Amino acid sequence: MSSSYGENIRVTVFGQSHSPAIGVTIEGIPAGEKLDREALARFLARRAPGRNSYSTARREADEPEFLCGLVGDAFCGAPVTAVIRNTDIRSADYDNLKNTPRPGHADYTASVKYGGFQDSAGGGHFSGRLTAPLCIAGGICLQLLSREGIHVFARIAAIGNICDRGKLTSSLADKAFPVVDDEQGEKMQALIAEKKAEGDSVGGIVECVATGLPAGLGDPMFGGIENRIAQIVFGIPAVKGLEFGAGFRAAEMTGSACNDPFIMDNGIIRTVSNNAGGILGGITNGMPVTFRAAFKPTPSIAKPQRSVDLQEKTETMITVSGRHDPCIVPRAVPVTEAAAAIALYDSLLARRRELNG
Repeated sequence: MSSSYGENIRVTVFGQSHSPAIGVTIEGIPAGEKLDREALARFLARRAPGRNSYSTARREADEPEFLCGLVGDAFCGAPVTAVIRNTDIRSADYDNLKNTPRPGHADYTASVKYGGFQDSAGGGHFSGRLTAPLCIAGGICLQLLSREGIHVFARIAAIGNICDRGKLTSSLADKAFPVVDDEQGEKMQALIAEKKAEGDSVGGIVECVATGLPAGLGDPMFGGIENRIAQIVFGIPAVKGLEFGAGFRAAEMTGSACNDPFIMDNGIIRTVSNNAGGILGGITNGMPVTFRAAFKPTPSIAKPQRSVDLQEKTETMITVSGRHDPCIVPRAVPVTEAAAAIALYDSLLARRRELNG
């Protein structure tokens, strides 16, 4: 199923951008684990819309309503289902998009795939709105991983051609704009504001790091950690590229520069550098897992664009109204953390089952 992910923990996302509710069902959470509802609420608030000048004006509380799977605050072993009610919808903003697809959006391919019966309001189930229930599952997995000493955190690595400076070593969750260098962050925000004023949008890069992972997670070839992370990260709308460790820079390096020499560190095997991004042969080596995801600019922009009328089969112009993020990257930071956490927790459970026979 295209809306489901995972083998040992199974996550299924459902709903549409303007349906009465969106939600998620999670199977495989061990019974007895506790949910920190306040921590989950804080995590979801980082992704929620309408909280600042560089996100959509649509405003949603994004408060999860758990329908089953919990007894009090303890997971009971049954599948967990949670929903988020959609309250601030304006479906009329999308009336002209059913037959006139937005360039860069899934409007056209959805029409072909579903024979014109797709939900066009807000992008239907192709909308970034569906990352809210993904963050419910990811927020839970972040809590479960942290109890194992595993921490996942991300930052805005770049907006347009403006890059963050410094190394990401710990969570930036308490920062309104999650960058290491606040001066660079101010420049990024100015660029977003500039593009918004022009009726345009801008993309960027999110960098994610996971620390505390044991060596041995993942499998060779198609079951590698890169594969597992890539599958779920590419499920985030607007992701167009992904690289691990040195990534594409490795193509410019020599073997002597790219290889990460092994050392002993207080009885633990480590590497001097981490160009591999914590993964060798698809399997974690005990170093931090690092990756970067490239997000394209939001396709819904106010500038006139060329399109076609799907009914008349004629060319036309389109100007997108409604409420849209001039840059999705800041809100994509917690979503990237959520996706990585789900993939890593699923891999952790797989390794435990291997070891326990």
